[in-house]
Amino acid sequence: MKPLMQATAFSPASVGNAAVGFDLLGHAIDGPGDVVTATRRDRPGVVIESITGCVTDLPTEPAENTAGQAVLKFLEATRPGFGIGLAIRKGIALGSGLGGSAASATAGLVAANALLPDPLGRHGLYPFGLAGEAVASGSAHGDNVGPQLLGGLVLAMPDRLVSLPVPDNLFAVVVHPDFAIETRQARKSLEAPFPLETIVAQQTRLALVLCGCFRNDLELIGAGLEDVLVEPRRSTLVPGFADVKRSALAHGALGASISGAGPSIFGWFNGQDRAREAGDHMVAAFEDHGLEARAWVTPVDAPGARLLENPRH
Repeated sequence: MKPLMQATAFSPASVGNAAVGFDLLGHAIDGPGDVVTATRRDRPGVVIESITGCVTDLPTEPAENTAGQAVLKFLEATRPGFGIGLAIRKGIALGSGLGGSAASATAGLVAANALLPDPLGRHGLYPFGLAGEAVASGSAHGDNVGPQLLGGLVLAMPDRLVSLPVPDNLFAVVVHPDFAIETRQARKSLEAPFPLETIVAQQTRLALVLCGCFRNDLELIGAGLEDVLVEPRRSTLVPGFADVKRSALAHGALGASISGAGPSIFGWFNGQDRAREAGDHMVAAFEDHGLEARAWVTPVDAPGARLLENPRH
């Protein structure tokens, strides 16, 4: 079989942390995403050939670019005997809380992996995705890379990914305001130690959400879907956060919190219609604070990264 010379992959945006699983839990979004085309090159190494889309002022030095670094580590490990050129088309704004840095790395890896005669499984790509994520955020956390690689709701640990069952009819709305928060800045707000009782309270909520997923029990999920650890420190970084969250809860959310480092806010709902209605009110709440916003309604069990036959779609 003639070797594949070029492949294009799409990686979806994602909700990191999912309120109760800081750096551990996330889910894919059926909405915006990044597209990366990987092309074989005779010379070894990685070259960033172009960066287009909604963000263009990204590093072109591969080791300083999330996709570039991820594919560099991938080539070091797999030694395929060729280099790779990357053309990146950004569909996720940086500083949005939607996993935009991770998405470039994930799409680059899925595209590059397709060029191998014997591609790795998605779990095998995870360490390289972590290496790419660390370039942007300063830490190798997988709560965006994991769900982007596998789709759905994923528990992303340092050395493995675990896909979680998603209850029937569980939908999310994710609302992104026209505002940016740099991930490293958001992480600085968490530097002070947390009281032990707060950590235990957060663990309790994570346990409730996980049990609710495995038991297909939305009541349990609703009892646990509240961030008492990170949200209190980060919410002040998001203009209008309290009103947007209040709108989500008032219109049926099982819980609502900050997506990733923010400023996007998500809520989980029993049903698509409830999510859509709440999304309209959450957008209006942001607008009351002078920010334009956009909402995406998505299954929590949304698909992950995929190869594209036609790069235009």
